[in-house]
Formats: sequence, structure tokens, C-alpha cells
Amino acid sequence: MASNRHLGRIVVLQSLYEYDFRAEESLDIDAVVERNLHQYEGVIGDNEFVFNLVHSVLDNQQTLDAYIQPAAPEWPVEQIARVDKIILRMSVSELLLSADTPPKVVINEAVELGKRFGSDNSSKFVNGVLGTVYREQIEAQRQQTSAPEETTQD
Repeated sequence: MASNRHLGRIVVLQSLYEYDFRAEESLDIDAVVERNLHQYEGVIGDNEFVFNLVHSVLDNQQTLDAYIQPAAPEWPVEQIARVDKIILRMSVSELLLSADTPPKVVINEAVELGKRFGSDNSSKFVNGVLGTVYREQIEAQRQQTSAPEETTQD
């Protein structure tokens, strides 16, 4: 049986895919999420995680894309397959904002979503991009912020 968080990520992917595909301003994303959560009623348990991740992706799309683009320079974000793009945005959002989930778990979950919902090459592409984003951008930023400040002696 899949974990609650794994099922939650599936609901996030399904909801964001529908929202992106339909591209209607009047579409209520919360209603889409509620409908998709209904499929797993009583199984997920952490609906707050699902709603938070959906809104994090939608509210921070440009920032997330700014992390993704340097890791896939030959693929402008708008040309990345819809499923892959959503998986990448979800995962970068989770890497940036969710300190309670280890980065390896986030990346592994993204690879699994790519295998299940993407094309034949999605899992490799997602793994490569997320590995690069994590190593070159997120981990580097964390090291800079945790590095002790240099002090000068008079």
C-alpha cells in the first residue's frame, strides 16, 4: 500500500494537471482538489499537506521555474512535458519549503510519479533535473546561510 504522502502527491499532480490543462480562470482549484481527494477518502489523512503543496506550486510558479531552468538549459520550462513540469514544480516547492521531508525522499517520490504518469524518459529527466537543482542551488544556498560569518580582529 502506498504511503499517505505518496497518495497525497498523486492528488496534487492530478489536480495541478487538470488546472493547467483546462486553463480556466474561473476554475476553483480547491474544488478540483476536494474532488480528487474524494477518490482516496479516509486513506490520505493529511489533506492539509495536499492543499499546501497545490497552493505553494500555484503561488510560486515563477520562482520554481527559476530553479528548474538552469538545471535543464536545453529545455525551456514552457517546452517541458506538462506532467514532467508539474512534477518538477511540486518537488522543487517541497525541497524549498518542507524541512520535514528529506530531499532524497522528495526526489525519489518525483521519480516514481514520473515512472507512473510520465513518458518513458520522464523518470530519468526528473531525477537529473532535481538532482542538479538540489546540489547546485538548494544545498549551496543552505550551506551559505549556515556558514559562520567571518570576524575580523582589530
